[in-house]
Amino acid sequence: MKELPLQDRRDAGRRLAQRLQGSVDASALVLGLPRGGVPVAAEIAHALGATLDVMVVRKLGVPGHEEFAMGAIASGGVQVLDEPLIHRLGLDERRLASVIARERHELERREREFRGDRAYPSFAGRPVILVDDGIATGATMRAAIRAVRRLGAEHCILAVPVAAPESLASLRPEVDRVECLATPAHFGSVGQWYRHFDQTSDAEVRACLRPARDA
Repeated sequence: MKELPLQDRRDAGRRLAQRLQGSVDASALVLGLPRGGVPVAAEIAHALGATLDVMVVRKLGVPGHEEFAMGAIASGGVQVLDEPLIHRLGLDERRLASVIARERHELERREREFRGDRAYPSFAGRPVILVDDGIATGATMRAAIRAVRRLGAEHCILAVPVAAPESLASLRPEVDRVECLATPAHFGSVGQWYRHFDQTSDAEVRACLRPARDA
């Protein structure tokens, strides 16, 4: 695909912004999923002149294979579980509860780190753009979508640089619009579609959010 590989997350954000400009105005609320989605979202928000914030989501990884999602949790108490997968794996309630408790602890830490005690801005009457650096299973984005709907989002746009085709297809009915640069048939992992895919630090997320917070 001519869109790939992406240079880095900021390059991805600029390309997505080009797709959105002209159809989304400065009233939009752009929510990055920490950590990697925030630099992408920052470029989109800057190009649109829109408000930047975060939607904190945590993947629930399969014990022993944590990179493989069996669900996710998000701000506002949202929890999404892949019940058929959990059943196939034979995970008992104690092990599942342990994973959820660990990830909820990290979710709460990140909320304090990135949002402090700030309330979310109003979601009513404005487009809400959910942004990540890529979608593999779709579990974390599904939790994020349900969280913003619970917070009152009426028009939800999903914007990602790259996604697994089947995962993106499963998310389309839950949003009002999808913008995705590429859906490689043999997806593998998000990072393989970037030339530079270093881990995003807490400090980088804070730096991206600082202008919006100060404003």
